[in-house]
Amino acid sequence: MTDAVQRAGGPSLTDLIERSAELKAELVAFAQSARFDRWLTPLLVEAAGPARQLDEGAAIRITDHFILRYRLPDGSTVVDRFVAGRSDLATADREMLLGWRDPVEGIFEIQRKDGDAVVLLDLISDLEYRTYANVGRAAFRKAFRGGFLHTCLVPVGAADGAWLVSGAMSYYPRSSAADIAQAALELATTRPELVFRNPLKIEQGRQRMREDRAAFVEFSGGDELVLPPAEAEDLLNAYYRHRQEAAVAAQPGRARLRRLPGPELPAFVFPQELADSDTIGVIYDQVDGLNFYAEYGMLRDLFADPARTGRRPHQDLLRRYLREESIAPLPIRRLAAAHPETTDEVFRKLLRRPGFVWSEHGEALLRRRKPWYYESEPRPGVSVIGDRLSVLARGGR
Repeated sequence: MTDAVQRAGGPSLTDLIERSAELKAELVAFAQSARFDRWLTPLLVEAAGPARQLDEGAAIRITDHFILRYRLPDGSTVVDRFVAGRSDLATADREMLLGWRDPVEGIFEIQRKDGDAVVLLDLISDLEYRTYANVGRAAFRKAFRGGFLHTCLVPVGAADGAWLVSGAMSYYPRSSAADIAQAALELATTRPELVFRNPLKIEQGRQRMREDRAAFVEFSGGDELVLPPAEAEDLLNAYYRHRQEAAVAAQPGRARLRRLPGPELPAFVFPQELADSDTIGVIYDQVDGLNFYAEYGMLRDLFADPARTGRRPHQDLLRRYLREESIAPLPIRRLAAAHPETTDEVFRKLLRRPGFVWSEHGEALLRRRKPWYYESEPRPGVSVIGDRLSVLARGGR
């Protein structure tokens, strides 16, 4: 890789790593200056908790996240502002710094050491990373094959395929495999975007979601339901038990295990905002996956009878569906498709636009109100973990 960079006329990998250390030191000093104190200090204080105690590793992680990913009020990052204010930076320096805005956070298994690098397998995305430290190989002195690292990685500029440790690095021995697997599973569940760094996982997730949606429709009788919260919870818990039983039954080689009591799935419970609703919309869409919507019955009644648009609760509900970032365009699209004869009237009254026609203006309205949804392709609602993480989660068997 070093030879390839040099043949292309660029700096060597060693030069790039040394330069990255200089740039990172300048970037950290810039982020810790008084100009960013109003944003960084509250993050550190919150992490310290009531005891006001924060270890060095946690402080480094928070600061590194703040530098690379935290969005300032104007939408920029600290890196953006650093680059914008440094007209003296070479093009290669700018490209390296801007490439750091999308770090790879993960829990990695150490595959092997190779010279100054370690080869890491990201247990969440199933991708391998050839990784260096800008302080040299001494950073990996305690990193042995089969152990684990929790850290963030950033690309080494023009050196395609080379990555750098960014921020804190926590090492865990091979004996920690069970705890590491649990932590990786939790990350994969709560932050599926980490899984979908791997394009293969995106397609696998879509296929699994298609299969799960088909099973849900067969079990519940449709892909769109409107139920009181308690009934919706009962339905979902029954469905998940059904899926678990079907998965066990599909493994004939484990007949003996099927006779043993299996682990109980945790009960599915709606968050308070949904639990307090009169009705919940349960929609399992082919693209957007399984979603839940508060007071969906009231919204459906509005589209069925546009005269309700003059009622404040119905107006406020539709406005909330249009305004909130937690609500994708899906439910509005669904209702508009189900009630083509009344949708124009609903929006004409709500928006006070007599000439509004959903077929002509509807998509533009959704794009204005929900630009975040259109910024990237929707990800599948089902994450698929890798083979190695599956093995570790089963206790190494």
